[in-house]
Amino acid sequence: MMAAHADAAVTDAAVATMSAATPPRQFAKSDYKDYPRTLAEDDLWGQVRRTVHGKPVSEEQIAMIVAQVRASLAFEPGDVLLDLACGNGALSSHFFDDVAALHGVDYSDYLIEVAQRRFVIPGRSSFAVQDAAGYVAAEPEPQRFTKVLCYGSFTFFSAEDARRVLRGLHDRFVNVRRVMIGNLPDRDRAHRFYPAGKDVTAELDDPAAQIGIWRSGPQLEALARDTGWRLELRQMPPDFYAASYRFDAILHREP
Repeated sequence: MMAAHADAAVTDAAVATMSAATPPRQFAKSDYKDYPRTLAEDDLWGQVRRTVHGKPVSEEQIAMIVAQVRASLAFEPGDVLLDLACGNGALSSHFFDDVAALHGVDYSDYLIEVAQRRFVIPGRSSFAVQDAAGYVAAEPEPQRFTKVLCYGSFTFFSAEDARRVLRGLHDRFVNVRRVMIGNLPDRDRAHRFYPAGKDVTAELDDPAAQIGIWRSGPQLEALARDTGWRLELRQMPPDFYAASYRFDAILHREP
């Protein structure tokens, strides 16, 4: 699986229950291709599974995410933002007034169709179908970007693709000073999510699992260092719905 997007393939609360009853490695692998088509076109948060107990998260929760992204990327008026694995563009749209231009890519043709219908502003925002690793390797004008966002998606990249994305951003996107990787499941706090006593070792390393790959802070730091970045970790406010077992990462380009 080259890339993924938005959020976990089912609600986080439901995943823990499913994981307890599902045989090892029996996971849905294509929900972002097919599942969003079953929902109403205006169910934007449902399409990308930004949900709790099957219901879209509150506007207060979305506002927390938006505030964290803004603080992490420290937008300036001339910034050009790349949103990797952008889903349907619902989150991207919150940053149109913060940057000069935004381009989003995602491997789901349906979600990009939604983004193109709802969130394209000629000359300001655009969206295209492509997996993250392939896009980073092939973008013809990588120097135009100054900031990168990858929210709720990095966990679904394979280990190889995660490394390719970070190395490609460092080596080809030379004007990018900051990358935010948001909503990462923390391997050291997985016990707060999964049922006690369940062996989830294989699931923690599977990008096709419902939550994707769980990485610890030290694991992510090693990956960042090996691909040329300096890592900063941040936590969401305690009242964020996934604060107990997720964190955010900001990658800084070394001088």
